[in-house]
Amino acid sequence: MTNDSKQPQQRDASQRVAFLLSQVGIYSANRFALRLEELELQPGDVGILRVIAAEEGLSQQALADILGVVPSRVVVLIDDLQKKELVSRERSARDRRTYELRLTTEGKKVMRRMRTIGAAHEAEITSALTNAEREHLAALLGKIAKSHELTPDVHPGYRQSHR
Repeated sequence: MTNDSKQPQQRDASQRVAFLLSQVGIYSANRFALRLEELELQPGDVGILRVIAAEEGLSQQALADILGVVPSRVVVLIDDLQKKELVSRERSARDRRTYELRLTTEGKKVMRRMRTIGAAHEAEITSALTNAEREHLAALLGKIAKSHELTPDVHPGYRQSHR
């Protein structure tokens, strides 16, 4: 019997859920970033576009609150998306001190393309699962996210990397 010390010792999967979540998460994030290269976008850009698409007219302050970043960081992020002609800032008719964020025509086209990219990504990442398993996994992950008070549909990476 040979003891190969170079091989990691396998543990029961139930004892390494956090590791598996991290491993699959990083793999998924890297694959998604590769898919976005054709659009010349970063995953963070897509997250911001999704939030704006879901709530057209959102203020920069409200976006900062949703993302969990300081408002000055949102200004920089929106400047970049505005240069790419994906987002516009418009003075609010209700409060002239604030800007409302809207997707441009090009931004809406990118979001339609993103839905296709996102669906292909989801299909690839979960290809080993049946529909029932996929739904069960989504429910379990949602339960974990909720228990840690993670904001639904907002990646927590904004809070860490953009403060």
